Amino acid sequence: MLQDFSSATLREARPSVVATERLTLRRPTLADVRTISQLANDRRVAENTRRLPHPYSQDDAVDFIRATSELGSETVFLIEHDSGPVGMVGIDRSTPGNAELGYWLGVEHWGRGFATEAARGAIDFFFEEFEDEHLYAGARVTNPASRNVLEKCGFQWSGVQLHRFLALGSSTPVDCFRLSRGVWASLKSWSSARRMR
Repeated sequence: MLQDFSSATLREARPSVVATERLTLRRPTLADVRTISQLANDRRVAENTRRLPHPYSQDDAVDFIRATSELGSETVFLIEHDSGPVGMVGIDRSTPGNAELGYWLGVEHWGRGFATEAARGAIDFFFEEFEDEHLYAGARVTNPASRNVLEKCGFQWSGVQLHRFLALGSSTPVDCFRLSRGVWASLKSWSSARRMR
């Protein structure tokens, strides 16, 4: 199953690496399967993300990497700190005009500012690479830490909606946020993420 990827496909689908002050954001590879599954296989992580199942197996990680290795509407980065993976961040552009930021960190990496720093790197990448005027995001109403990340990145609250969460097997209220290109440009002084080729 791991051999199903052609190296050409992975090379073509790999965006530039994004470097922030403490983090490196890069495309996940098959070498990351074990670490991704270990970080994601925690109910506390899955309950705060819409698409992560629980339990989360290595097969789930392989399927995820296979899906994101195709050139498509989703850009996903593995978040690394000191050369070790700590979580994931990405932009889903599958609905035109409604690009959405998503992220999660392994529990042992919570509370260290990594989510905000990684989100800012992904936001910079998005507005520099694409012409969309807005980026959207959401946080469960019971997840004030994620809400704080979005607010620190300049997102503005736009209402509450019900969203289905795979790990919960039900819908739950989500605070919805929007970031405009203009607000992003005015806040850009937060320190630029560097693109490396």
